[in-house]
Amino acid sequence: MKQGWEIKNFEDCIVKVRNTTKIPKKKFLNDGAYPIISQENEFINGYWDNEDDIFRVEKPLVIFGDHTKKVKYVDFNFVMGADGIKVLQPIDDINARFFFYQIQSLPIEDLGYARHFRLLKKQYLSIPPLDEQKRIVAKLDECFEAIDKARANVEKNLNNAKELFQSQLNEIFSQIGDGWVEKKLGEVAEVIAGQSPKGKYYNDKGVGLPFYQGKKLFGEKHLDEPNTWSSVTTKESYAGDIVMSVRAPVGDVNFNYHKKICIGRGLAGIRAGETVNKDYLFYFLIHHKNKIVGNTGAVFNSINKTQISNIIIPMVDLAQQNAIVNQLDDLKSQTQSLESNYQQELDALDELKKSILQKAFNGEL
Repeated sequence: MKQGWEIKNFEDCIVKVRNTTKIPKKKFLNDGAYPIISQENEFINGYWDNEDDIFRVEKPLVIFGDHTKKVKYVDFNFVMGADGIKVLQPIDDINARFFFYQIQSLPIEDLGYARHFRLLKKQYLSIPPLDEQKRIVAKLDECFEAIDKARANVEKNLNNAKELFQSQLNEIFSQIGDGWVEKKLGEVAEVIAGQSPKGKYYNDKGVGLPFYQGKKLFGEKHLDEPNTWSSVTTKESYAGDIVMSVRAPVGDVNFNYHKKICIGRGLAGIRAGETVNKDYLFYFLIHHKNKIVGNTGAVFNSINKTQISNIIIPMVDLAQQNAIVNQLDDLKSQTQSLESNYQQELDALDELKKSILQKAFNGEL
């Protein structure tokens, strides 16, 4: 450790604060007089109008997401979001922005959605004199401003790559002209509504058929490996079938690669008939997702077998369908390559940020 630095237990670095009313997420307003800060990724998570609930910030402080480990630097009055928000006010000897950066550098184990503050309380911080803290903060602000600009550019390129494929989908499936006819999906494919077996038949031992309930195990294009099986089968999907999520979020699709699976009530199977290329149908359903309107219930948005069967699909002969699939496969491959490259750039920027933070709190910056 550099001369003049000291090691402090985390709990010795903060002072107690008096919490104000915490607002449940379901009550957040889209607009209002006062910003709500909670533990989600977005810096501002909603708004509130009751002045009595304001947490008044006299000195800058840090918000820590107990479940998410998200760290936010706050220097303005705000309203607290309920559940999982910890307000951390550093002692006078610690610059709040230095404190904000140092918390981000700490090796806190990821416990999923469990609480992490108990792990944070066990940490130790390296604290230099205030002047040195301010110097480090200025350096980190400068470095991270450049990194954030680079990240924004890469994210823009990543979004452009994704939009390129979607725009091509939209163009192809919007060109109703000579040789195209509109048909109901139920005329060119069989729709199988899922039905869940009783829970007593579920197991994780591989007994029976793989059981899929909703989109939790959807991959990029094909279903992920199962984690549940059912010894009793209700509704089945075969290899090559498309499976659609029929409960919120509605409309996502994947291919079933298993010889046979059991599908629960959160899914529907779509089995292409002889007049339609299954990949053509798959691409059309990706294009059509945002146009699918299901039933609005008390708990879920959903779509049923009849509604799926009544979806209108533009059809051409199989030769043209095959040509369209080849065109989209090539474009998909190109855009996936671009997306992979951009994601690697984002990962590299994240690693650079971690490296700079580590150097800063080892006294090497």
